[in-house]
Amino acid sequence: MRINSSQLSAHRLRSGALASTALLAVLALTGCGGQSLSAADPATHDAGAAFTAAPAPSEDLAKSVIDAVKADPALTAALPAALQADGIKMTTSEGYPPMEMFAKDGKTLIGVDPSIGRAIANKLGVPLSINNEDFNAQIPGVTTGRYDWIMSSMTDNAERRKTVTFVDYVRAGNGWVVKAGNPAGMEDAASACGKTLAVVDNGSSLTLAESFDAACTAAGNEGVEVLKFPGDQEAILQVRNGRADAGINDYPVAAYRAQMSDGALEAVAIEGGESPWGIAMKPDNKDLVATVQKALQELIDDGSYAKILEAWNVSKMTVGTATVNDGK
Repeated sequence: MRINSSQLSAHRLRSGALASTALLAVLALTGCGGQSLSAADPATHDAGAAFTAAPAPSEDLAKSVIDAVKADPALTAALPAALQADGIKMTTSEGYPPMEMFAKDGKTLIGVDPSIGRAIANKLGVPLSINNEDFNAQIPGVTTGRYDWIMSSMTDNAERRKTVTFVDYVRAGNGWVVKAGNPAGMEDAASACGKTLAVVDNGSSLTLAESFDAACTAAGNEGVEVLKFPGDQEAILQVRNGRADAGINDYPVAAYRAQMSDGALEAVAIEGGESPWGIAMKPDNKDLVATVQKALQELIDDGSYAKILEAWNVSKMTVGTATVNDGK
């Protein structure tokens, strides 16, 4: 796996999923990502010609689903003329498996976000380029017109809505990483009482574990023993060897840990605290926002969307409706 503690720390800041409410307010506009790596522009497409989608990368776990998505001519016609001709430029920030990462070649972007992005572009009937960009440069990249949309595990919140408009495509919260079968019975936050948790020191998972401990003792229950480690790999090792009952991650990271563990680990969603993650676009691009929302809803309705999330082992992030700005 290509995860390290610095990558996970940075991306926890951008999603905000593991932070407390107070921390979320502070981190509303922060985040980190990979180095800038501009991809080639999508090939110019004749808007009047039949659309043939480029095959998804072989390492995309949802390749068969994406390649089966057919264009909706009505949605193609609803796009701005420039996008019909030139295609979509998407930006993401690699280093947050399973949401965004490089394939083995070190340059092809795969993961949940590229998979859903490719499926939406296929439904829209236009080519897609996916560009790796530093997370903090992504919103300026959209507002200046360098990119058409961002799909980068970006939390849809009120502060960011001052600058961009979101079409929400998943909801993400926190997750336990436990031994297969969940022998410790980890469920909601209250299930942490009397348990031992392994977390990254000074990370948002530590903040969450400490809040669980405080809630347990305030309720008159046994507190939480918190084991702190420099990196996520060390923390998860404690779960594997039985020293800790669970680790804490953003839910998609927990799910990826489990998926890559050869059956040794399991991810359990921690109910409560979920937030929407959205496809961010320039607010003035109203036709694009409306068309992307409709395309995503078609993928939800025909089952393609659910199959993509299932392929990446993150079905718990599923939404039933493609909303704009969390419906607010």
